[in-house]
Amino acid sequence: MLDLKFVRENQEAVAEAMRNRNAAWDAALFAKLDEQRRDAIQREESLQAERNALSKQIGELMKAGDAAQADASKARVAEIKDELVAISDTRDKVDEQMRDLLLGTPNMPSDATPVGKDENDNPEVRRWGTPTQFDFEPKAHWDLGPELGIIDFDRGVKLAGSRFVVLGGMGSRLERALISFMLDTHTSRGYKEWWLPAMANTETMTGTGQLPKFEDDMFKTRENLYLIPTAEVQLTNLHAGETLDVADLPKHYTAYTPCFREEAGSAGRDTRGLIRVHQFDKVEMVKVVEPETSYDELESMTADAENILQLLGLPYRVISLCTGDIGFSSAKTYDVEVWLPSYDAYKEISSCSNCTDFQARRMGMRYKDPEHFKGTRYVHTLNGSGLAVGRTMAAIIENYQQIDGSIKVPDVLVPYMGGVEYIRPESQ
Repeated sequence: MLDLKFVRENQEAVAEAMRNRNAAWDAALFAKLDEQRRDAIQREESLQAERNALSKQIGELMKAGDAAQADASKARVAEIKDELVAISDTRDKVDEQMRDLLLGTPNMPSDATPVGKDENDNPEVRRWGTPTQFDFEPKAHWDLGPELGIIDFDRGVKLAGSRFVVLGGMGSRLERALISFMLDTHTSRGYKEWWLPAMANTETMTGTGQLPKFEDDMFKTRENLYLIPTAEVQLTNLHAGETLDVADLPKHYTAYTPCFREEAGSAGRDTRGLIRVHQFDKVEMVKVVEPETSYDELESMTADAENILQLLGLPYRVISLCTGDIGFSSAKTYDVEVWLPSYDAYKEISSCSNCTDFQARRMGMRYKDPEHFKGTRYVHTLNGSGLAVGRTMAAIIENYQQIDGSIKVPDVLVPYMGGVEYIRPESQ
Protein backbone atom coordinates (compact mmCIF):
# COMPACT_ATOMS: atom_id res chain seq x y z
CA MET A 1 0.00 0.00 0.00
CA LEU A 2 1.26 3.46 -0.81
CA ASP A 3 1.98 5.88 2.03
CA LEU A 4 -0.84 8.42 2.42
CA LYS A 5 1.59 11.28 3.06
CA PHE A 6 3.64 10.34 0.00
CA VAL A 7 0.55 10.29 -2.23
CA ARG A 8 -0.65 13.63 -0.84
CA GLU A 9 2.70 15.29 -1.48
CA ASN A 10 3.27 13.68 -4.89
CA GLN A 11 -0.15 13.56 -6.52
CA GLU A 12 1.07 14.43 -10.03
CA ALA A 13 3.85 11.83 -9.87
CA VAL A 14 1.41 9.19 -8.61
CA ALA A 15 -1.08 10.00 -11.38
CA GLU A 16 1.67 9.72 -14.02
CA ALA A 17 2.91 6.42 -12.56
CA MET A 18 -0.60 4.97 -12.64
CA ARG A 19 -1.00 6.05 -16.27
CA ASN A 20 2.28 4.32 -17.09
CA ARG A 21 0.99 1.20 -15.34
CA ASN A 22 -2.34 1.28 -17.22
CA ALA A 23 -3.92 1.39 -13.76
CA ALA A 24 -7.11 3.18 -12.80
CA TRP A 25 -6.45 6.04 -10.40
CA ASP A 26 -9.14 8.47 -9.24
CA ALA A 27 -7.05 11.52 -8.37
CA ALA A 28 -10.15 13.64 -7.79
CA LEU A 29 -11.57 11.14 -5.30
CA PHE A 30 -8.28 11.00 -3.43
CA ALA A 31 -8.10 14.79 -3.20
CA LYS A 32 -11.72 14.95 -2.01
CA LEU A 33 -11.27 12.26 0.65
CA ASP A 34 -7.96 13.73 1.80
CA GLU A 35 -9.58 17.16 2.23
CA GLN A 36 -12.50 15.66 4.14
CA ARG A 37 -10.13 13.73 6.35
CA ARG A 38 -7.98 16.74 7.18
CA ASP A 39 -11.05 18.92 7.78
CA ALA A 40 -12.40 16.32 10.20
CA ILE A 41 -9.09 16.14 12.05
CA GLN A 42 -8.86 19.93 12.25
CA ARG A 43 -12.44 20.21 13.50
CA GLU A 44 -11.84 17.41 16.01
CA GLU A 45 -8.73 19.10 17.39
CA SER A 46 -10.52 22.45 17.61
CA LEU A 47 -13.45 20.97 19.54
CA GLN A 48 -11.12 19.10 21.88
CA ALA A 49 -9.27 22.34 22.64
CA GLU A 50 -12.56 24.12 23.28
CA ARG A 51 -13.74 21.32 25.55
CA ASN A 52 -10.51 21.37 27.55
CA ALA A 53 -10.72 25.16 27.98
CA LEU A 54 -14.36 24.98 29.07
CA SER A 55 -13.65 22.17 31.53
CA LYS A 56 -10.97 24.30 33.16
CA GLN A 57 -13.29 27.31 33.13
CA ILE A 58 -16.14 25.42 34.82
CA GLY A 59 -14.09 24.86 37.95
CA GLU A 60 -13.14 28.52 38.14
CA LEU A 61 -16.78 29.60 37.63
CA MET A 62 -17.94 27.27 40.38
CA LYS A 63 -15.37 28.72 42.76
CA ALA A 64 -16.50 32.23 41.82
CA GLY A 65 -20.14 31.30 42.51
CA ASP A 66 -21.26 31.92 38.91
CA ALA A 67 -23.50 28.86 38.68
CA ALA A 68 -25.44 30.09 35.65
CA GLN A 69 -22.34 30.51 33.52
CA ALA A 70 -20.94 27.21 34.82
CA ASP A 71 -24.15 25.44 33.75
CA ALA A 72 -23.92 27.06 30.30
CA SER A 73 -20.35 25.83 29.94
CA LYS A 74 -21.39 22.34 31.04
CA ALA A 75 -24.13 22.35 28.41
CA ARG A 76 -21.62 23.35 25.75
CA VAL A 77 -19.26 20.55 26.85
CA ALA A 78 -22.13 18.08 26.40
CA GLU A 79 -22.78 19.47 22.92
CA ILE A 80 -19.11 19.13 22.05
CA LYS A 81 -19.18 15.49 23.15
CA ASP A 82 -22.00 14.77 20.70
CA GLU A 83 -20.24 16.71 17.93
CA LEU A 84 -17.03 14.77 18.50
CA VAL A 85 -18.92 11.47 18.20
CA ALA A 86 -20.42 12.61 14.89
CA ILE A 87 -17.07 13.85 13.58
CA SER A 88 -15.39 10.62 14.66
CA ASP A 89 -17.99 8.61 12.73
CA THR A 90 -17.43 10.80 9.66
CA ARG A 91 -13.68 10.45 9.94
CA ASP A 92 -13.94 6.65 10.30
CA LYS A 93 -16.01 6.45 7.11
CA VAL A 94 -13.58 8.67 5.22
CA ASP A 95 -10.62 6.65 6.52
CA GLU A 96 -12.30 3.44 5.34
CA GLN A 97 -12.90 4.92 1.88
CA MET A 98 -9.31 6.15 1.75
CA ARG A 99 -7.98 2.75 2.80
CA ASP A 100 -10.11 1.00 0.16
CA LEU A 101 -8.78 3.42 -2.46
CA LEU A 102 -5.16 2.84 -1.46
CA LEU A 103 -5.61 -0.94 -1.12
CA GLY A 104 -6.69 -1.03 -4.75
CA THR A 105 -3.82 1.15 -5.95
CA PRO A 106 -0.68 -0.64 -7.24
CA ASN A 107 2.87 0.10 -6.19
CA MET A 108 4.91 2.94 -7.65
CA PRO A 109 7.27 1.64 -10.35
CA SER A 110 10.96 2.05 -9.72
CA ASP A 111 12.84 4.68 -11.73
CA ALA A 112 14.76 1.72 -13.16
CA THR A 113 11.57 0.09 -14.50
CA PRO A 114 11.27 0.80 -18.24
CA VAL A 115 8.17 2.72 -19.31
CA GLY A 116 5.99 0.75 -21.71
CA LYS A 117 2.42 -0.28 -22.49
CA ASP A 118 2.54 -4.07 -22.38
CA GLU A 119 4.69 -7.21 -22.72
CA ASN A 120 5.83 -6.11 -26.16
CA ASP A 121 7.77 -3.27 -24.52
CA ASN A 122 9.79 -5.49 -22.16
CA PRO A 123 13.51 -5.13 -22.98
CA GLU A 124 15.75 -8.17 -22.94
CA VAL A 125 18.55 -8.01 -20.37
CA ARG A 126 20.60 -11.13 -21.15
CA ARG A 127 20.56 -14.68 -22.47
CA TRP A 128 22.16 -17.91 -21.36
CA GLY A 129 22.66 -20.87 -23.68
CA THR A 130 21.28 -21.19 -27.18
CA PRO A 131 17.89 -22.52 -28.33
CA THR A 132 18.02 -26.31 -28.63
CA GLN A 133 18.50 -27.65 -32.15
CA PHE A 134 17.34 -31.10 -33.28
CA ASP A 135 18.23 -33.30 -36.25
CA PHE A 136 14.70 -34.73 -36.10
CA GLU A 137 11.20 -33.29 -35.75
CA PRO A 138 10.80 -32.53 -32.01
CA LYS A 139 7.51 -33.07 -30.22
CA ALA A 140 5.64 -30.83 -27.79
CA HIS A 141 5.51 -31.97 -24.18
CA TRP A 142 1.71 -32.33 -24.41
CA ASP A 143 2.27 -35.01 -27.07
CA LEU A 144 5.46 -36.65 -25.83
CA GLY A 145 4.39 -36.83 -22.17
CA PRO A 146 1.29 -38.96 -22.85
CA GLU A 147 3.24 -41.15 -25.32
CA LEU A 148 5.73 -41.92 -22.57
CA GLY A 149 2.95 -42.55 -20.05
CA ILE A 150 4.22 -39.88 -17.65
CA ILE A 151 1.53 -37.21 -18.22
CA ASP A 152 -2.19 -37.93 -18.47
CA PHE A 153 -4.35 -34.98 -19.41
CA ASP A 154 -7.52 -37.01 -20.01
CA ARG A 155 -7.52 -38.52 -16.54
CA GLY A 156 -6.87 -35.08 -15.07
CA VAL A 157 -10.06 -33.88 -16.74
CA LYS A 158 -11.92 -36.99 -15.56
CA LEU A 159 -10.86 -36.52 -11.94
CA ALA A 160 -11.21 -32.75 -11.59
CA GLY A 161 -11.99 -30.97 -14.86
CA SER A 162 -10.20 -28.94 -17.49
CA ARG A 163 -6.74 -27.56 -16.69
CA PHE A 164 -5.91 -30.29 -14.20
CA VAL A 165 -3.14 -32.81 -14.87
CA VAL A 166 -2.20 -36.28 -13.65
CA LEU A 167 1.45 -37.36 -13.53
CA GLY A 168 2.35 -41.03 -13.39
CA GLY A 169 5.43 -43.19 -12.98
CA MET A 170 8.56 -41.35 -14.01
CA GLY A 171 6.51 -38.19 -14.50
CA SER A 172 5.58 -38.18 -10.84
CA ARG A 173 9.14 -39.00 -9.87
CA LEU A 174 10.52 -36.23 -12.06
CA GLU A 175 8.18 -33.71 -10.41
CA ARG A 176 9.32 -34.84 -6.97
CA ALA A 177 12.97 -34.81 -8.05
CA LEU A 178 12.70 -31.25 -9.33
CA ILE A 179 11.13 -30.03 -6.09
CA SER A 180 13.85 -31.61 -3.96
CA PHE A 181 16.62 -30.42 -6.27
CA MET A 182 15.34 -26.82 -6.23
CA LEU A 183 14.93 -26.74 -2.45
CA ASP A 184 18.35 -28.31 -1.84
CA THR A 185 19.96 -25.80 -4.19
CA HIS A 186 18.32 -22.77 -2.60
CA THR A 187 19.03 -23.88 0.96
CA SER A 188 22.67 -24.45 0.00
CA ARG A 189 22.74 -20.77 -1.00
CA GLY A 190 21.46 -19.50 2.34
CA TYR A 191 17.67 -19.76 2.12
CA LYS A 192 15.74 -21.18 5.08
CA GLU A 193 13.15 -23.77 4.04
CA TRP A 194 9.57 -23.67 5.35
CA TRP A 195 6.60 -26.02 5.09
CA LEU A 196 3.41 -23.98 4.82
CA PRO A 197 -0.39 -24.22 4.77
CA ALA A 198 -1.93 -24.33 1.30
CA MET A 199 -4.74 -22.06 2.47
CA ALA A 200 -4.64 -18.48 3.75
CA ASN A 201 -7.10 -16.13 5.41
CA THR A 202 -8.30 -12.78 4.09
CA GLU A 203 -5.83 -10.75 6.13
CA THR A 204 -2.89 -12.76 4.80
CA MET A 205 -4.06 -12.43 1.20
CA THR A 206 -4.53 -8.69 1.68
CA GLY A 207 -1.03 -8.33 3.09
CA THR A 208 0.70 -9.38 -0.11
CA GLY A 209 -1.77 -7.65 -2.43
CA GLN A 210 -3.86 -10.55 -3.75
CA LEU A 211 -6.90 -9.00 -2.11
CA PRO A 212 -9.04 -7.13 -2.76
CA LYS A 213 -8.08 -6.68 -6.42
CA PHE A 214 -7.53 -10.28 -7.57
CA GLU A 215 -10.24 -12.22 -5.76
CA ASP A 216 -11.67 -13.51 -9.05
CA ASP A 217 -8.39 -15.30 -9.78
CA MET A 218 -8.49 -17.38 -6.60
CA PHE A 219 -10.30 -20.42 -5.27
CA LYS A 220 -12.21 -19.81 -2.04
CA THR A 221 -13.56 -22.25 0.55
CA ARG A 222 -16.84 -22.05 2.44
CA GLU A 223 -14.83 -21.10 5.54
CA ASN A 224 -13.60 -17.92 3.77
CA LEU A 225 -10.11 -19.33 3.31
CA TYR A 226 -8.30 -19.04 -0.01
CA LEU A 227 -6.18 -21.67 -1.75
CA ILE A 228 -2.85 -19.92 -2.14
CA PRO A 229 -1.79 -18.81 -5.65
CA THR A 230 1.88 -18.90 -4.59
CA ALA A 231 3.97 -19.52 -1.46
CA GLU A 232 4.90 -15.83 -1.59
CA VAL A 233 1.66 -15.18 0.29
CA GLN A 234 2.60 -17.33 3.27
CA LEU A 235 6.35 -16.73 3.33
CA THR A 236 6.04 -12.93 3.22
CA ASN A 237 3.33 -12.89 5.90
CA LEU A 238 5.36 -14.99 8.35
CA HIS A 239 6.39 -11.74 10.06
CA ALA A 240 3.22 -9.72 9.48
CA GLY A 241 2.57 -7.33 12.35
CA GLU A 242 6.06 -7.84 13.76
CA THR A 243 8.92 -5.43 14.43
CA LEU A 244 12.18 -7.14 13.54
CA ASP A 245 15.66 -6.30 14.77
CA VAL A 246 18.12 -5.13 12.12
CA ALA A 247 20.51 -7.83 13.33
CA ASP A 248 18.00 -10.43 12.07
CA LEU A 249 17.99 -9.01 8.54
CA PRO A 250 18.15 -10.02 5.79
CA LYS A 251 15.84 -13.01 5.88
CA HIS A 252 16.00 -15.38 2.90
CA TYR A 253 13.18 -17.95 2.78
CA THR A 254 12.16 -20.71 0.39
CA ALA A 255 9.28 -23.18 0.26
CA TYR A 256 7.56 -25.68 -1.97
CA THR A 257 3.78 -25.51 -2.13
CA PRO A 258 1.03 -26.52 -4.50
CA CYS A 259 -0.43 -23.38 -6.07
CA PHE A 260 -3.99 -22.76 -7.20
CA ARG A 261 -5.25 -20.18 -9.69
CA GLU A 262 -8.65 -19.69 -11.24
CA GLU A 263 -6.99 -17.99 -14.24
CA ALA A 264 -10.13 -15.92 -14.81
CA GLY A 265 -10.12 -14.21 -18.18
CA SER A 266 -7.27 -16.33 -19.60
CA ALA A 267 -9.34 -18.63 -21.82
CA GLY A 268 -7.46 -19.56 -24.97
CA ARG A 269 -4.06 -18.55 -23.59
CA ASP A 270 -1.53 -21.37 -23.25
CA THR A 271 -4.26 -23.88 -22.44
CA ARG A 272 -2.33 -26.85 -23.83
CA GLY A 273 0.00 -28.88 -21.66
CA LEU A 274 1.53 -27.79 -18.37
CA ILE A 275 1.88 -24.06 -19.03
CA ARG A 276 -1.38 -22.70 -17.62
CA VAL A 277 -3.28 -25.00 -15.25
CA HIS A 278 -5.45 -24.54 -12.16
CA GLN A 279 -3.11 -26.48 -9.84
CA PHE A 280 0.67 -26.57 -10.12
CA ASP A 281 3.76 -27.00 -7.98
CA LYS A 282 6.23 -24.20 -7.37
CA VAL A 283 9.29 -23.53 -5.28
CA GLU A 284 9.27 -19.92 -4.11
CA MET A 285 11.91 -17.54 -2.79
CA VAL A 286 11.14 -14.59 -0.49
CA LYS A 287 13.42 -11.98 1.03
CA VAL A 288 12.83 -9.52 3.87
CA VAL A 289 15.55 -6.87 3.82
CA GLU A 290 16.62 -3.34 4.69
CA PRO A 291 15.49 -0.73 2.13
CA GLU A 292 19.03 0.23 1.16
CA THR A 293 19.87 -3.29 -0.03
CA SER A 294 16.64 -4.34 -1.74
CA TYR A 295 17.69 -3.73 -5.35
CA ASP A 296 20.96 -5.60 -4.86
CA GLU A 297 18.91 -8.39 -3.30
CA LEU A 298 16.70 -8.42 -6.40
CA GLU A 299 19.74 -9.00 -8.61
CA SER A 300 20.96 -11.88 -6.43
CA MET A 301 17.48 -13.44 -6.24
CA THR A 302 17.22 -13.37 -10.03
CA ALA A 303 20.66 -14.99 -10.20
CA ASP A 304 19.40 -17.73 -7.84
CA ALA A 305 16.51 -18.46 -10.21
CA GLU A 306 18.89 -18.48 -13.18
CA ASN A 307 21.22 -20.83 -11.33
CA ILE A 308 18.55 -23.55 -11.32
CA LEU A 309 18.20 -23.34 -15.10
CA GLN A 310 21.96 -23.29 -15.61
CA LEU A 311 22.40 -26.40 -13.50
CA LEU A 312 19.65 -28.08 -15.54
CA GLY A 313 21.29 -26.94 -18.78
CA LEU A 314 18.14 -25.21 -20.05
CA PRO A 315 18.50 -22.16 -22.35
CA TYR A 316 16.80 -19.02 -21.08
CA ARG A 317 16.67 -15.27 -21.25
CA VAL A 318 15.98 -12.51 -18.72
CA ILE A 319 13.72 -9.57 -19.48
CA SER A 320 12.89 -6.46 -17.45
CA LEU A 321 9.15 -5.91 -17.22
CA CYS A 322 7.92 -2.48 -18.27
CA THR A 323 5.51 -0.31 -16.29
CA GLY A 324 2.52 -1.68 -18.20
CA ASP A 325 3.37 -5.30 -17.41
CA ILE A 326 4.72 -5.41 -13.83
CA GLY A 327 2.63 -7.00 -11.12
CA PHE A 328 0.36 -5.12 -8.73
CA SER A 329 2.76 -5.13 -5.74
CA SER A 330 6.01 -4.80 -7.66
CA ALA A 331 8.23 -1.79 -8.17
CA LYS A 332 10.66 -3.65 -10.42
CA THR A 333 10.49 -7.14 -11.91
CA TYR A 334 12.71 -9.46 -13.92
CA ASP A 335 11.11 -12.36 -15.74
CA VAL A 336 13.22 -15.41 -16.50
CA GLU A 337 11.97 -17.19 -19.62
CA VAL A 338 12.99 -20.72 -20.58
CA TRP A 339 13.27 -21.91 -24.18
CA LEU A 340 10.36 -24.15 -25.25
CA PRO A 341 10.78 -25.73 -28.70
CA SER A 342 7.01 -26.31 -29.01
CA TYR A 343 6.45 -22.55 -28.97
CA ASP A 344 9.67 -21.76 -30.81
CA ALA A 345 9.94 -19.07 -28.16
CA TYR A 346 10.90 -18.29 -24.57
CA LYS A 347 8.17 -18.72 -21.92
CA GLU A 348 8.11 -17.35 -18.37
CA ILE A 349 9.33 -19.77 -15.73
CA SER A 350 10.23 -17.32 -12.96
CA SER A 351 9.27 -13.79 -12.01
CA CYS A 352 11.48 -11.97 -9.47
CA SER A 353 10.15 -8.75 -7.96
CA ASN A 354 11.13 -6.05 -5.51
CA CYS A 355 7.96 -4.87 -3.78
CA THR A 356 9.82 -2.22 -1.73
CA ASP A 357 7.74 -1.31 1.37
CA PHE A 358 4.40 -1.81 -0.41
CA GLN A 359 3.56 -5.19 1.15
CA ALA A 360 5.24 -4.39 4.47
CA ARG A 361 2.99 -1.35 4.87
CA ARG A 362 -0.12 -3.46 4.21
CA MET A 363 0.88 -6.10 6.75
CA GLY A 364 2.57 -3.86 9.33
CA MET A 365 6.06 -5.38 9.09
CA ARG A 366 8.78 -3.08 10.43
CA TYR A 367 12.32 -3.20 11.75
CA LYS A 368 14.36 -1.23 14.26
CA ASP A 369 17.98 -0.11 14.11
CA PRO A 370 18.63 2.06 17.19
CA GLU A 371 22.18 2.89 16.10
CA HIS A 372 21.03 4.57 12.89
CA PHE A 373 17.48 5.90 13.45
CA LYS A 374 14.81 6.41 16.08
CA GLY A 375 11.59 4.45 16.05
CA THR A 376 10.95 1.92 13.30
CA ARG A 377 10.91 1.69 9.49
CA TYR A 378 9.15 -0.60 7.06
CA VAL A 379 11.20 -3.45 5.63
CA HIS A 380 11.36 -4.17 1.91
CA THR A 381 10.05 -7.51 0.62
CA LEU A 382 11.01 -9.45 -2.51
CA ASN A 383 9.68 -12.62 -4.08
CA GLY A 384 10.63 -14.87 -6.96
CA SER A 385 9.85 -18.27 -8.44
CA GLY A 386 12.62 -20.74 -8.01
CA LEU A 387 11.07 -22.30 -10.15
CA ALA A 388 7.61 -23.17 -11.47
CA VAL A 389 7.97 -26.96 -11.41
CA GLY A 390 5.49 -27.94 -14.12
CA ARG A 391 6.97 -25.53 -16.61
CA THR A 392 10.44 -26.80 -15.73
CA MET A 393 9.27 -30.35 -16.43
CA ALA A 394 7.82 -29.22 -19.77
CA ALA A 395 11.14 -27.59 -20.66
CA ILE A 396 13.10 -30.73 -19.76
CA ILE A 397 10.80 -32.99 -21.77
CA GLU A 398 11.05 -30.80 -24.84
CA ASN A 399 14.73 -29.80 -24.70
CA TYR A 400 16.07 -33.22 -23.64
CA GLN A 401 13.97 -35.41 -25.95
CA GLN A 402 15.82 -37.98 -28.03
CA ILE A 403 15.19 -39.29 -31.53
CA ASP A 404 13.89 -42.59 -30.13
CA GLY A 405 11.20 -40.77 -28.11
CA SER A 406 12.97 -41.05 -24.77
CA ILE A 407 14.02 -38.15 -22.54
CA LYS A 408 17.52 -37.77 -21.20
CA VAL A 409 17.46 -36.84 -17.52
CA PRO A 410 19.67 -33.78 -16.81
CA ASP A 411 22.83 -34.95 -15.05
CA VAL A 412 22.10 -32.93 -11.91
CA LEU A 413 18.76 -34.74 -11.48
CA VAL A 414 20.03 -38.31 -11.93
CA PRO A 415 20.75 -38.78 -8.17
CA TYR A 416 17.24 -37.51 -7.38
CA MET A 417 15.82 -39.99 -9.91
CA GLY A 418 17.45 -42.98 -8.24
CA GLY A 419 20.09 -43.25 -10.96
CA VAL A 420 17.63 -43.18 -13.88
CA GLU A 421 19.33 -41.51 -16.85
CA TYR A 422 16.59 -41.86 -19.48
CA ILE A 423 12.82 -41.81 -19.28
CA ARG A 424 11.40 -44.33 -21.73
CA PRO A 425 7.86 -45.40 -22.67
CA GLU A 426 6.08 -47.19 -19.85
CA SER A 427 2.82 -49.04 -19.38
CA GLN A 428 -0.30 -46.89 -19.11
